[in-house]
Amino acid sequence: MSGLGSPRGPEFVSPGLAGPPPAPSTAAAAAARTPRKWPLLAAAGLAIVGISAGTGGAAGYVTGRDDAAPPAPAPAPPPPGVPSDLVAAAARALPGVVSVQVRTGSGGASGSGFVFDDRGHIVTNHHVVGAAGGTVSVVGSDGRRLTAEVVGTDPGSDIAVLRVEPSAALRPLDLAGPGGTRVGEPVLAVGSPLGLSGTVTAGIVSALDRQVRLGGTVRRTAVQTDASINPGNSGGPLVNARGEVIGVNTAIATLEGGGSIGIGFAVPVEQARQVAATLIGRG
Repeated sequence: MSGLGSPRGPEFVSPGLAGPPPAPSTAAAAAARTPRKWPLLAAAGLAIVGISAGTGGAAGYVTGRDDAAPPAPAPAPPPPGVPSDLVAAAARALPGVVSVQVRTGSGGASGSGFVFDDRGHIVTNHHVVGAAGGTVSVVGSDGRRLTAEVVGTDPGSDIAVLRVEPSAALRPLDLAGPGGTRVGEPVLAVGSPLGLSGTVTAGIVSALDRQVRLGGTVRRTAVQTDASINPGNSGGPLVNARGEVIGVNTAIATLEGGGSIGIGFAVPVEQARQVAATLIGRG
């Protein structure tokens, strides 16, 4: 299968690349598909797309392996003061994460979100619900479906806020404080990839303040992670080992239209917090 569903969300051009090359010849394209031609693929640029999934759209993946791959080195211990109990972090985060589903006359889309406060506000991505024009609902960890109102969206940051009837089953997540996130610390991506609600994947913070272009020409700051995120993860939280939200999963790097290759991007929590507060104030 191929494709990432619809809507595809913001596209990306690597900051170190001038732009896409001319289309290769048939022979060059065949050569580029061999493992030895990875530098040529890199030179062609990574495609980074929003990770919402369209209903009825195929969500594909790419697999591969190197023969005689060297053994992985032993994992380094977490930085001092950073907890490593991801089991406890998952238990804290899951009750506050929802599946976001959009239904329109022409189909729909799905993504993820998390509970922002005790008034029923849900943070997700703009590209999941921004152009919906249909019915939006969320499904919590208890399986209950609630109709959601779109409070507001901000295309520039790719953040949107929904509102549902407050429920004891929807527990607000804690947000990480400013300046507390460090490169190399363990994180979890929580959401509904490929419609599999309540999915948790683990990784580390790969980079902070990564300058990327997500749609258009304006560069934005993002948190980079190698936690596996795929279509349907859009709008879900990236949480640290304390279960605190450090970012909102927004996009992944792909090669040839495949799934996660271990490079994902999240809107930093401070930016998401400010945008969400502004949208709630206006709504």
